[in-house]
Amino acid sequence: MELTYNHRVPVQLRFNDADALGHINNSVYFSFYDLGKTEYFKAVRGRYIETKDIDIVVVHAEVDFLSPVFLSDTIEVQTAVSAIGNKSFTLVQRIMDTATDTVKCICTTIMVGFDQKTQQSKPISDEWKEAISAFEGRRF
Repeated sequence: MELTYNHRVPVQLRFNDADALGHINNSVYFSFYDLGKTEYFKAVRGRYIETKDIDIVVVHAEVDFLSPVFLSDTIEVQTAVSAIGNKSFTLVQRIMDTATDTVKCICTTIMVGFDQKTQQSKPISDEWKEAISAFEGRRF
């Protein structure tokens, strides 16, 4: 199934994002994806999530770098959820060059329900499942 990316965040590239080869350093992409996650979760839940209320954590992130991003490129992070299970969901993000409509990089992240008090995994809350389903426009 082809994903629909309902969430997009433009990214401002900075001079210090580039490496000696003139393209954006691969370590910088994770800050772009973190920005996309933060804004996606805010859009899904309708509010910024306070640190004390965080009940999901990253347990795995996998990135495919498809082509380099340069300082002259205009990019955005696009985010969607592809699957929701009992204790986890899969977040798919991509960096798009908006001028050429080219996918530059894809990141797949597994997010797990987390209880801060016990420091243990827990089921994804119904609140998360319902909010993601409503935002994505489909049931999981």
